[in-house]
Amino acid sequence: MAIPLTVIGQEIVRYCGTSTFAVGILGGVLNTLEFFSLRTFRESSCAFYLTIMAFSNIGCLGFSFSPLIMVALINIDVSNTSLFYCKFRRCMSQAFLGISMTCLCLATIDQYFATCAYPRWQRLCNIKLAHRLVIITALIWILHGIPYLMYFNLVLSSTTNTTTCTSTSSTFNYYRNYIFTIGIIGYLPIVIAGLFSLLAYRNIQQLAYRIVPLIRRDLDKQLTTMVLMQVLVCVFTLTPYTTINAVVTSINLTNDPITQMKLQLVLNITLVMYYLYFASPFYLYLCVSERFRRQFIHVLSKIFINFCKRPTIRVNQVIPEP
Repeated sequence: MAIPLTVIGQEIVRYCGTSTFAVGILGGVLNTLEFFSLRTFRESSCAFYLTIMAFSNIGCLGFSFSPLIMVALINIDVSNTSLFYCKFRRCMSQAFLGISMTCLCLATIDQYFATCAYPRWQRLCNIKLAHRLVIITALIWILHGIPYLMYFNLVLSSTTNTTTCTSTSSTFNYYRNYIFTIGIIGYLPIVIAGLFSLLAYRNIQQLAYRIVPLIRRDLDKQLTTMVLMQVLVCVFTLTPYTTINAVVTSINLTNDPITQMKLQLVLNITLVMYYLYFASPFYLYLCVSERFRRQFIHVLSKIFINFCKRPTIRVNQVIPEP
């Protein structure tokens, strides 16, 4: 029974994980391209948060998910052979994860303020403040990665005689397993984003009764719909892995090998679901927002037209006189 469960878990990561990674990278690039191409999005603080989140999602897939896929495909983990990559990968993974989750929370809070009836709160939604908050967020998560550079090392196992990239500090391990993974990037962003997205949804229902410019009302509805659906995906994709990871971390189940195999299978399934969150935003926006689809077609058309209008260099030949 152990062999089929192990094979099933590897096949799930190999095929589903590879597909998720490929479409996620493509979607992240297209998402970033559209947000940067349209002036409407460039001037919106909420769209700026979504842009940084899209860029961070690419980093999450690249630094966190791709090594797991490599192990499933060819059974090679570079972080177990290179000390630099061992430290660098862990540091960058937590930074991109933290920035992505923080930007999701900032986007939902921004939409709540943008749809409020009080002008004082609406003034908090400006692009300059968004730039500052993103810079502060990036600095905080970069500094947060310093312990990863300090404590992660290549450790030789006395039983298997193999080296693994792991933390050598028990205190830091406790913080990373319980506070950071389960709390800071687990349940905390789900609660914050869920709360403010519901408040923003309530506000958006009242926009029709306020004197609001039509363009701004449409943009607020579009962004609120996109953010709200993103939060729903966040709840359904991040909660299972966070919960299973908390159970596995908190309870010692190493005595029963069959239970271990079952839990590992569940972990593999929920792990792919977890990274599906980082791969899905672009396709989610296409599905839930007709305006986003029109904008995407406009961006692609503009890129195609500019590509076709590229200037060609003509070589002028001078024919000598006879």
